[in-house]
Amino acid sequence: MAFETIILIIAVSGGFYMAWSIGANDVANAMGTSVGSGALTVKQAVIIAAVLEFAGAFFVGTHVTETVRKGIINPELFLGVEMDLAFGMIGALLAAAVWLQLASYFGWPVSTTHSIVGAVLGFGVMYHGMDAADWPKVGSIVASWVVSPLLCGTIAFLIFMLIRKLIFNSDDPVKAAKRITPYLVFFVFGVLTLTLVFKGLKNLKLDLELWESIGVASVVGLIASFISSILVKRIKTEEVKDRVTVRQSAQVNKRVLKALEQLNKGASQATGEIKMQLEATIQNLETIESEIEEGSVVEQGRADYRTVEKIFVYLQILSAAFVAFAHGANDVANAVGPLAAVISIVTTGAVAMKSAVPLWVLGMGGVGIVVGLATWGWRVMLTIGKKITELTPTRGFCAEFAAATTIVIASKLGLPISTTHTLVGGVLGVGLARGISALNLGVVTNILISWVVTIPAGAIGAIVIYQILKLIFG
Repeated sequence: MAFETIILIIAVSGGFYMAWSIGANDVANAMGTSVGSGALTVKQAVIIAAVLEFAGAFFVGTHVTETVRKGIINPELFLGVEMDLAFGMIGALLAAAVWLQLASYFGWPVSTTHSIVGAVLGFGVMYHGMDAADWPKVGSIVASWVVSPLLCGTIAFLIFMLIRKLIFNSDDPVKAAKRITPYLVFFVFGVLTLTLVFKGLKNLKLDLELWESIGVASVVGLIASFISSILVKRIKTEEVKDRVTVRQSAQVNKRVLKALEQLNKGASQATGEIKMQLEATIQNLETIESEIEEGSVVEQGRADYRTVEKIFVYLQILSAAFVAFAHGANDVANAVGPLAAVISIVTTGAVAMKSAVPLWVLGMGGVGIVVGLATWGWRVMLTIGKKITELTPTRGFCAEFAAATTIVIASKLGLPISTTHTLVGGVLGVGLARGISALNLGVVTNILISWVVTIPAGAIGAIVIYQILKLIFG
């Protein structure tokens, strides 16, 4: 087998592995809150995200990608030693993919863009020294660790507090929700349309002016608002309160029975007042044991609150779908960018600042993302949706909508941003709205540590893999 063929096989395998890792980790940004709030099951989230992620990657994914993602190092430094750049890009792909897989295993939501940037940066600095890197760009990426979650968390917090005041604290929450929903839908569809234009469809080179984009978004928002005003009027509230039967686990019943057994033995041997107290305790415990077996009926909130949450289920699913499509269109480049560079070098022998991406590579990237989502995506979904803070459809919607709003603002202002960090910040924001105790600080700490480790992990991995490839093929 020819040398070039072997390199291409390794590169394509690395590209697919990276796409799989992106699906396993990053797609949870779109669907994690929907799963956590109960708006979607894991299976439903996987199916919806799979269709939209692939559609975004294949149909509007970038057909011309930067040779080196984000311009972190200059490809012209490798003129005359093009295969070294190919080895470096393969090393970057594999290193980033391995780190993402490790993070996914532990359920850590990390940035795929930061992973590949860290890997490319490590290889470039190792090969050409500190001058090889564009340090201002690296600095802006590090800044995004703070900018993204802080901005999104603030927006999510404010949106949730506004909804709480206008809807949940009103005398008639359902009536308030029906009145406010059309206005809310207008802003939701408007912002999501802008997200799609700025983030998901930018590869189509629509070149719309800002006012044109706002005009399109406004028209879409008005149409959606009109439709929603008709639909919400048909929603009826049950007059009864929700009552549910709560059952304990078998372990609880087992331990209570064991305690009863020990207390009965003690009572049979006791005398006087102690015997009477033990018998009274046994009687109370027998009542508890009976309730455990039969289950206890409790009220689980007013039915009108549940009706309000149903309205937000649809809004949340919609926002998640938009984000999934935009993510597939934009972030597939993290897998196909370095791969396109290797294909260009092996087939033409030249280093280009930008490389054409064959259609089959985009398709492979889309398939890889879907496979990663379907196999390991649930791990990070559960972290974002359930482990950081308790989510309802309302809270999940606030986090998702805040993420889309943050992406739009940052895209137009040129602020550094990470989709992963943004969404996590949104979840933290709605959690803080209920107080610091509503957050699982242990999980949050692990996530923050994983963010800091991402770039050096990718850098070290890329250097090691490059040296191995150089040793074998150099």
